[in-house]
Amino acid sequence: MSNEHEYRITTTWTGNLGTGTSGYRAYRRDHEIHAARKSASIPGSSDPVFRGDPSRYNPEELLVAALSACHMLSYLHLCAEAGIAVTEYRDEAAGYMAVEKDGGGRFTRVVLRPQVAITDTGRAPEAISLHDKAHGLCFIARSVNFTVEHEASITEPRAC
Repeated sequence: MSNEHEYRITTTWTGNLGTGTSGYRAYRRDHEIHAARKSASIPGSSDPVFRGDPSRYNPEELLVAALSACHMLSYLHLCAEAGIAVTEYRDEAAGYMAVEKDGGGRFTRVVLRPQVAITDTGRAPEAISLHDKAHGLCFIARSVNFTVEHEASITEPRAC
């Protein structure tokens, strides 16, 4: 098995209003993101601050989503290995970006706020500590050059 994995996507611009990019306001920032063997495309645009469609995902949101999902998947794996039964997981993640005078920008940090329900709350300290380990294993977090923090909380499962 190879140690290198490849992830291919296709991004197709769908925002030509008839004259292409003849002017800054002459086109929409809309696009579709698709990956092989996926049943649906992700509708994308730019952030509304940059003339994007607020009803579509923008690249900045997708980066925060990738960090959140990667952390969650690493965490759930570690809990399963440790015998900690997670019954609910919700993350209220936030990314922070600074825009420079030249119009370029960069993320300065992302804060993950996972709210996790486990069946044995007596193991809450162990469950909290697994977030550090999950962060260290997350492929996406290890690939970015800004801080990714996590502020996790553990609760009991809700009664059905």
